[in-house]
Amino acid sequence: MKKLLVKLSVLSLLSLGVFAVKDSKKEEKKTTKKDALTKVLMKTSMGDITIELNDKKAPITTKNFLKYVNNGFYNGTIFHRVIDNFMIQGGGFDTSLKKKDTLAPIKNEADNGLRNDVGTIAMARTGVVDSATAQFFINVKDNSFLNHTGKSPRDYGYAVFGRVIKGMPVVNRIKKSATKANGPFQNLPTKNIIIEKVTVLK
Repeated sequence: MKKLLVKLSVLSLLSLGVFAVKDSKKEEKKTTKKDALTKVLMKTSMGDITIELNDKKAPITTKNFLKYVNNGFYNGTIFHRVIDNFMIQGGGFDTSLKKKDTLAPIKNEADNGLRNDVGTIAMARTGVVDSATAQFFINVKDNSFLNHTGKSPRDYGYAVFGRVIKGMPVVNRIKKSATKANGPFQNLPTKNIIIEKVTVLK
């Protein structure tokens, strides 16, 4: 009888342990889902690129980018500036090189600690620190000179807000595209590289 009670106690403890593990996994799943970073799929005429956005370190930039994504702004735009060993830039012009109307400029988050390393996506801007709107670029090498190093307009840098997690071979094909000068465009691909559609991945 005593042995039976001991056995039952052990089984009870083991079953409690199983439930504890299950509950722990459930909690872990909840946390993981909650903390997951937003991902977008960029379908281009040269292939698909999946980008993970850093909602945490670049909340303003990510929110702004997603506004353009969700209203279809980027669909049918092109990569209008392609420089091998530097970056590929797009998101501002349609296939006839007409500049699209944008939302108001946003605050520059280049001081968020994210670096302009190969495969990262950052906001393009003018010489004015807080002037980024819709245009972005993907770094095709480590461009440390674009990082935040100070508060002056010259040193403020370019805000990184995500990274390519799938599709770097596509990015590398784009960077090798033949380019030409055309009016204000100095590095315009000779054949349109179209951003066909950008969607948020669930």
